[in-house]
Amino acid sequence: MVEVSRKPAFAASGESATTRSQFLPADICIAIPTYGRDEVLVETIRLCLNQTVTAGELIVLDQTPVHSPEVEQTLAAWHQSGQIRWERLTIASVPAAMNRALEIATKPVVLFLDDDVIAAQGIVAAHAAAYETDDVWIVVGQIIQPWQQPTDVTPRPSPAGTLRADLDFPFHSTRACSLQNVMACQMSVRRDRALMVGGFDENFVGAAYRFETEFSRRMLRAGGRVLFEPSASVRHLRATRGGTRIQGNHLASASPRHGVGDYYFAMRHGVSSEVAWYCLRRMIREVCTKFHLRHPWFIPVKLLGELRAFLWACRLVQQGPALLGTKRP
Repeated sequence: MVEVSRKPAFAASGESATTRSQFLPADICIAIPTYGRDEVLVETIRLCLNQTVTAGELIVLDQTPVHSPEVEQTLAAWHQSGQIRWERLTIASVPAAMNRALEIATKPVVLFLDDDVIAAQGIVAAHAAAYETDDVWIVVGQIIQPWQQPTDVTPRPSPAGTLRADLDFPFHSTRACSLQNVMACQMSVRRDRALMVGGFDENFVGAAYRFETEFSRRMLRAGGRVLFEPSASVRHLRATRGGTRIQGNHLASASPRHGVGDYYFAMRHGVSSEVAWYCLRRMIREVCTKFHLRHPWFIPVKLLGELRAFLWACRLVQQGPALLGTKRP
């Protein structure tokens, strides 16, 4: 990764145009995919609507079959007043919901937020200001997990193009830099560039693990750059209900839905010793936990789930990626 020296968002008269942001906050569409969330979703939307500098558009991609009456009424009222666009979806898929946002957004930049975050004031303006040059195609902001605080930490360098590049990037860092990984919890994209590469791969099923990383790698190969901008900050609540947590406890499950995305991500990089080691390392890591040390009878159960996930990923690779503009298998 390359550390970035932040420039003023808007240059004074006579300065190079490359130091100006190419977008204003009104050029940003906030898109919030949601599934199985009620009150926390309402609070996330409310914080976005109460920003001092607001986005030009806010779309809620709602995959929840039934909300509580109070939440249903609140969302309907916001939709009818034009404060949000409430898009009801019938299929629960994070990549599919985010692709839908790319298709229907009317702004040149789409800012994706999780449905369980506390967005800091200024987040929209910070994302808009980060697009200073044409090669910035993705901006990912600072993400503070419940156990973290913003920290001035120098990320470990990752060789460009490697499978594990920046997979352990500290998103709670306070240092702006270019990198090779993102988190969908809070990231913005140039809509036209995202559509150009086919959007998000809907083959990432189940927990859809690593789908955003695979997307960022395609954007990089197409000539774009990923920028980490810590002045755009959220606190991730990691709500215990809804979202990907609907998949249940992966440690004691033989379900393949927890691991298929990770294997598929690796296999999309081709056949190599690096890919083989990545897959083997995951199988070993998933049963070498404190939980399995205390409950060893779950080790064969978990290994069965990992094997099923690996075979499922093999089938998905054979089918080819399910991108926007391609025929779904």
